[in-house]
Amino acid sequence: MQLLNLLQQVQAGEVSPENAQEMLKSLPYEDLGFAKLDHHRKVRSGFGEVIYCAGKSDEHLVSIYQTFAKEGTAVMGTRASKEQAQVVQAAVPQVIYDPVSRILRLGEHENQPVGKVAVCTAGTSDIAVAEEAAQTAEFLGANVERFYDVGVAGIHRLFARLPDIQSANCIVAAAGMEGALAGVLAGLVDKPVIALPTSVGYGANFHGLSALLTMLNSCAEGIAVVNIDNGFGAGYLAAQINRLVCKNND
Repeated sequence: MQLLNLLQQVQAGEVSPENAQEMLKSLPYEDLGFAKLDHHRKVRSGFGEVIYCAGKSDEHLVSIYQTFAKEGTAVMGTRASKEQAQVVQAAVPQVIYDPVSRILRLGEHENQPVGKVAVCTAGTSDIAVAEEAAQTAEFLGANVERFYDVGVAGIHRLFARLPDIQSANCIVAAAGMEGALAGVLAGLVDKPVIALPTSVGYGANFHGLSALLTMLNSCAEGIAVVNIDNGFGAGYLAAQINRLVCKNND
């Protein structure tokens, strides 16, 4: 009823389309009982809702994806298991699952990808987390270029790709062990670096804590640090920075 009244007011000239758009940002969510799906998140933030799949029951997850499919809304799920993916795909066949990033995707970004985000890893063991970042940024409309296994253990590999990395609007640096890659990159480029600590490493790395602390304590400028293994957070932030750069360049 709220929506109908608003549309009638726009039609009658009592509310401008611009004011109506602002009012639409606060419209109610869809209440499934166990979850409240925010179909208007994209109106407010520019990016649609993302589902954290881990810990959700199969029944709830299927219902969520069926609802978004019915609305024709693109949605991305993170940290989905292979078993969850199989159950959801049986109910919603158009859903795509990537076992490396564990992303469960329905639909695509509606516009052509823009700009460039560089996603770098120190080693190949960091790729799973980096792929979560890369595919998140891609789902949110960014061009992504991957530079894997360019860590400081063989820093000549990084120097060989530096011109390509420098051309990005934003850089994600995923690293475990001592987590030095982010600080090294930040000292070599003039772009913001999002440091993504991973839980890769031997016992004294404390499941990624050593990399996190290195990144937080880096003396290099222009670094933002996300949580351990939070590829989604890194990819989302990178997509936001990339979008702002592209808007300013238009």
